[in-house]
Amino acid sequence: MTKNRETFGSRFAVIMTFAGSAIGLGNIWRFPYLAGEGGGAAFVLLYLAFSLLFSLPIFMVESIIGRRSGANCMGAVRKLAPGKAWRLLGALSVITPLVIVSYYSVVGGWSFEFFLKSCGLAFTGCDPESVKDLFPAFTSSFWGPSLCFTAFLALSCLIVASGVKKGIEKFSKYSIPVLFLMMVLIMVYSLSLDGAGAGVRYLVKPDFSKLTLPVCASALGQSFYSLSLGMGIIITYSSYVDKKENLLASGTWTAFFDAIFALMAGFAIMPAVFTAGIEPSSGPGLIFETLPFIFAKMGINLPVVSAAAAILFFLCICISALTSSVSLIEVGVAYLVEEKGLRRGTAALTVFAGTWVAGMLCSL
Repeated sequence: MTKNRETFGSRFAVIMTFAGSAIGLGNIWRFPYLAGEGGGAAFVLLYLAFSLLFSLPIFMVESIIGRRSGANCMGAVRKLAPGKAWRLLGALSVITPLVIVSYYSVVGGWSFEFFLKSCGLAFTGCDPESVKDLFPAFTSSFWGPSLCFTAFLALSCLIVASGVKKGIEKFSKYSIPVLFLMMVLIMVYSLSLDGAGAGVRYLVKPDFSKLTLPVCASALGQSFYSLSLGMGIIITYSSYVDKKENLLASGTWTAFFDAIFALMAGFAIMPAVFTAGIEPSSGPGLIFETLPFIFAKMGINLPVVSAAAAILFFLCICISALTSSVSLIEVGVAYLVEEKGLRRGTAALTVFAGTWVAGMLCSL
């Protein structure tokens, strides 16, 4: 491992940091609507099987590469597999997460906007049907999505610029336990809604007739995407893991937390979807249309509870989005620091500038 290179301080820090990378919008935003499109429980079972049989072993392979090399993705390839052909793989591992974070931060900006709306009591005391129009109206505008995307990306880069221990580790150690607690509260609330039973049955009663090849591909893709595989994150984060740390234990706990959080998100979202009478396969806008509807409907009789639930839910989404965007950005920053000799702050600013340009095109 490179001399004077930062490492994570403890096993708890390692697990929380890896979990922060794995737990993100892929769990809260993407998993519920993919489960809806894939027929509910059948998709969930397939997703869990793929995670155990394929994703966890690949996660372990990337972890071993990262810790063995003690370097960023490009440095790992150069040390462990010298040769020009393999350098292309290292370059792809650096570029991929930066491409992903450019559009991922756009969705993070959506969550930031709806968190601000919930703080402003936008869903309380409003007509529930009109609240459904907030999301399409917001995403079709120019300034709102652009400003929220910029703020979200800037905050992510600021955390990374603070360093491995003082930035990434510290943020993950405090945010992930809070995130789990908030999701438990949201899930309990969602399960208490009238009509929640239909959503629960949708998730626990499998319909294997829905398992088409596209659904299988979506389940495998969700498993890979959720555990941050094939995009340099695990290699980069593992390079900060101490040689004495048990990688198998850390990887298993990470996969466990990731799967549990995805299931919790499903039980938090789907009961509310059925309560609102919204089609479960309504796509990416599911949580940005369904939950505001529920909060507005509840606000008619319980305005205080409605406001608190809305703030809690969208804060949860913001935190989960940040933990993953931080891991995506760290891949590029680690490369610029170790391969190009930039200071961490300068590297983070460089990544911000490049991903901002690409992200603005996505936002527009």
